[in-house]
Amino acid sequence: MRIAFVHEYLNQFGGAERMLLALCAIFPDAPIYTLFYDANATGGVFEGRDVRTSFLQNLPFVKKHHRGFPLLMPLAVEQFDFSDFDAVISISASFAKGVITKPHTKHICICLTPPRFLWDDSQKFVEEFGYPKLIRNILPPFISYLRVWDKEASCRVDEFWAISDFIRQRIKKYYGRESELVYPPIDISKFPKPTTYNLQPTTYFLMAGRLVAYKRFDLGVKAFNKLGFPLKIVGIGPEFKKLKRIANDNIEFLGLVSDDRLADLYSKTQALIFPQEEDFGIVPLEAMASGRPVIAFRSGGAVETTVENKTGAFFDEQTVDSLAYAVKNFDSSKFDSENCRKQAERFDVGVFKTKVFEKLSSL
Repeated sequence: MRIAFVHEYLNQFGGAERMLLALCAIFPDAPIYTLFYDANATGGVFEGRDVRTSFLQNLPFVKKHHRGFPLLMPLAVEQFDFSDFDAVISISASFAKGVITKPHTKHICICLTPPRFLWDDSQKFVEEFGYPKLIRNILPPFISYLRVWDKEASCRVDEFWAISDFIRQRIKKYYGRESELVYPPIDISKFPKPTTYNLQPTTYFLMAGRLVAYKRFDLGVKAFNKLGFPLKIVGIGPEFKKLKRIANDNIEFLGLVSDDRLADLYSKTQALIFPQEEDFGIVPLEAMASGRPVIAFRSGGAVETTVENKTGAFFDEQTVDSLAYAVKNFDSSKFDSENCRKQAERFDVGVFKTKVFEKLSSL
């Protein structure tokens, strides 16, 4: 079977890119089509792969400021030619699902989410776009155009795979389509199995990820300012300076750390703090793979990966007081490290590969 992958743009290395790597391991000869590619920004993990880019690759500034080119992306993704392939698998949170395929080519879309900037956060997107007020005032008609295009693009997909039940509901709401559930993978081999050495956590709590607004690191900082408990934060991003400015001395910013260092931090924390609404969320599973529980906002993918009172606890309101109350009343000794590890194993990359093989064998 001749298979091709489509990915929106390769200018970072996160959960979607890890999923693409897992697919590449299954089909190492499959080419990757993407709007643009930055080898340095992806840590060189796709070196040696057959990566095929669109005309956007040659535009100045696009790799670092891609949000300024949304009107060109539908045109770019429609230029790819898949005539030689039996199946196309797109990993899409926006434009990748819009590829055009021949009738004999099966198009499977692994949907990360229907694009939030079009369907439920469009007003916020316009406000935060960073353009002068005059430009912001003329953006809504273009957003409406992209929303119509996105709805039409969803009709080009033969089969949707959703990364969580939370996303299945969004696909149904915005596209009127049913979807199969295929959870993203986590490579638990990167996280040492809990042993007697790391069964006793230290005093600190942990947050990890890209420091961007929607991940609500600000809630964590403000809650721990109030509590005075030690908190370590791993990651970098546009919110870094703002968060560091408002944080008290009990909060430590570690920036980027190695995989080994991150696994060690996970294994010794009281709990991972996860205050955002994620479409799926890999970070809680990384903590569980390390034998540690999670304190998560009760929404999004965390509800599907965290077992209440067994691998973690939830707080119900995305507020400082709600999070602070959950942390103050949290007792890590009530959570068994082996239970946390077993829950993470349900999402291991081996499970993902087996499920993909099973689904593709029926084509």
